[in-house]
Amino acid sequence: MSVVLSLILWVPVAGAAALLFVSPDRVGMIRRVALAASLLAFAASLAAGLAFDRAHAGVMQFVEVRPWIPSIGVTYHLGADGLSLPLVILTTLLTVLCVIYSWRVDVRPRDYMMLFLLLETGMVGVFLALDFFLFYVFWEISLIPMYFIIAIWGGPRRAYAAIKFFLYTLVGSLAMLLAILIVYFHSSPPTFDILALIRQQPLGRDLPLAILAFWGFFLGFAIKVPMFPFHTWLPDAHVEAPTAGSVLLAAVLLKLGTYGFVRIALPLLPQAFAHLATFVAVLAVIAAVYGALVAMAQTDLKKLVAYSSVNHMGYVMLGIAAAAAAAGRRDLAAAATTALNGATLQMLAHGVITGALFFLVGVIYDYRAHTRGVDDFGGLGLRLPVYTGLTMLAMLGSLGLPGLMGFVAEFLIFLGSFQIYPTLTVVALVGVVITVAYFLWAIQRIFFGPLNARWAALPDLDLREEWALVPLAALMVLVGVYPRPLVDTINKAMVAILGMVR
Repeated sequence: MSVVLSLILWVPVAGAAALLFVSPDRVGMIRRVALAASLLAFAASLAAGLAFDRAHAGVMQFVEVRPWIPSIGVTYHLGADGLSLPLVILTTLLTVLCVIYSWRVDVRPRDYMMLFLLLETGMVGVFLALDFFLFYVFWEISLIPMYFIIAIWGGPRRAYAAIKFFLYTLVGSLAMLLAILIVYFHSSPPTFDILALIRQQPLGRDLPLAILAFWGFFLGFAIKVPMFPFHTWLPDAHVEAPTAGSVLLAAVLLKLGTYGFVRIALPLLPQAFAHLATFVAVLAVIAAVYGALVAMAQTDLKKLVAYSSVNHMGYVMLGIAAAAAAAGRRDLAAAATTALNGATLQMLAHGVITGALFFLVGVIYDYRAHTRGVDDFGGLGLRLPVYTGLTMLAMLGSLGLPGLMGFVAEFLIFLGSFQIYPTLTVVALVGVVITVAYFLWAIQRIFFGPLNARWAALPDLDLREEWALVPLAALMVLVGVYPRPLVDTINKAMVAILGMVR
């Protein structure tokens, strides 16, 4: 039995435990231990990626099953397929980059690094867990470190933002727990094994109860995404969180919700999801257009990127809802698969691109200008050529420029969803037009025109900042130019998930 997934999962915990034995005054040692733990987890995830059989990406690989609480059917059950493994690799990569970016954090650095390592374990655990009990434990673990990261190292309104984030997510978690218990008590024999429950379909003949369970999962996942109208915690959390916290919040934590819809809600409750798919799709389109409109009205660069997340996650949910509406229909099988492929690729693209954007906002705010006002800048293009190039690349990637990662994902979503929800897809495309407008407006205001005299001596990126950004820029271009290996891997997993729908 392979233990590579356990290695990825528990090395960050071991690193956090090791930091307990490092004096808070030994800042250099704290940084090196945190970096070593995050690098080891990333290396293990890359090793899993290299050993992964892409020809069978729809089958769980590196599976680990061990008894945990046998009296109630709980097992330590891990596995990875073409859906979860790319998200795990993205998570471990971004954790390394966050540690590198946070090298200059000098307020309680030991606690800061420990929380990031524990957060990594929580997020990776959600992607790898194949037991509902384990899934829920990791879901909650991912909530607690982010609360403290915002509450301790956040901005002036950090207490408000942290409590709002915690309460919203806690309500969703409790609703999801209720749904898990409904499914568990109607299974025979009672089990928390996710794959066994999908095969068993315990609520398959009771649509009203399946819809009730779906609402529980919907609240848990939709608040995390976040979908409209549950999105109001996100801008506050993003604006107040420290830069590295914003990166992991946008790039990975939001994906726990969309991952839950694809991994659990779609194959476990297909009839209920299909019954409510149009409702979900309408909310997704509202989020896409509303997020774009509100982003366009922002003068705070961090808020602009935060609302762009609402906008882009709306596209992801449109693809998922379209696939749910068409799942099980042979005439729309190809469209459903295409929409779901696009939604999954957009999860990854948004993680890479928006993660880079939050790093770039942090670079200018944390260490240089100490302002995020778009109108405070101007003419930075010649003064900061490397920063300008990377920021423009990320913004163009986010607006869906062909040749970059975001374009491929959005194209697949719209190609698939148009065949299922043509009117809603056309409305969602309005969000794309607005996205182009607000990012081009930001580029024009920040980098062109006369140089503001306040920034005449502003330094360009240093080597450490480039290390945190260049890997993400490379991924944007590489996947944008040659998406086939990743799309093929995702496609096999999506075909397998849709094949479970009966």
